Amino acid sequence: MKDHLLTALGLAADGLPVLPLRKGKIPFGNCRRCAGNACGDRPNMKTPGSCTCPHPCHGWAAATTDRVLINSVAWERAWREAAAVAYHPGGAGLTVVDLDSTDAITWARASLPATRTVTTTRGEHWLYRGTMQSANAVRPGVDIKSLMQYARWLGPGIGVTAALTDAVRALTVKEPSAARRAPQTLSMPLSGQRGQCPHRTPTYIERGIAMAEQRITAAPSAVHATVYRTFLAVLSTHGRCGCLTEAHTARLFTAAQAKGETPRHCTDAWTNAQTTLGL
Repeated sequence: MKDHLLTALGLAADGLPVLPLRKGKIPFGNCRRCAGNACGDRPNMKTPGSCTCPHPCHGWAAATTDRVLINSVAWERAWREAAAVAYHPGGAGLTVVDLDSTDAITWARASLPATRTVTTTRGEHWLYRGTMQSANAVRPGVDIKSLMQYARWLGPGIGVTAALTDAVRALTVKEPSAARRAPQTLSMPLSGQRGQCPHRTPTYIERGIAMAEQRITAAPSAVHATVYRTFLAVLSTHGRCGCLTEAHTARLFTAAQAKGETPRHCTDAWTNAQTTLGL
């Protein structure tokens, strides 16, 4: 108990939201008060209006930097039974690429930017500065742990923590297979695709483009996936009648690049959306 508690208090002092893990590297279950979400808990726990249970309930959402709470009577039993300490990477502004095999590590060294590395029992954790959506099995032996996830604390690791890049973010994006992808060139207006236009007024497409811009701009994470799906939605509605102009597509690309997308990723997402729809 003492070692895990001291570790947790030290991490919390450094700004890492922590929680205890029981055997099997899993969080402690909800207390009776919170069982079955009777407390009205939501995934964004620890915000005003959500559950304020003092026990280490609700999995990753129990992670905290409150050293008084960590050292409280409510957490005492959990620390007595704890097998490890975990932290919430997203809450600390981090993303962990969890590499669970030698093959996964070999792939990462060839494909991802070098960064701080922590040795695990089966592989390595690669830490990046920035947050994104979490996802399991993004490729063989590779999980992403960031928002709404926890990672076991195994030490500070070695190296300098690099900024989160598109190479890591792209791991959670599901797009058409490589066999279906068209060449990576941008076809801005869809010339030659003019059919009977279903849009009775100019405001129809204007409203659609404005909503698409807003969707991209408001994306809190998974920007690459949001851009692709937004392009797909726009093209499925306006891609065959010839209403899309260079001005419209430029607005979408501008919104995407304002969120950090590169011109190449914009081009790829647009082209892949066209291919998916057979345009």
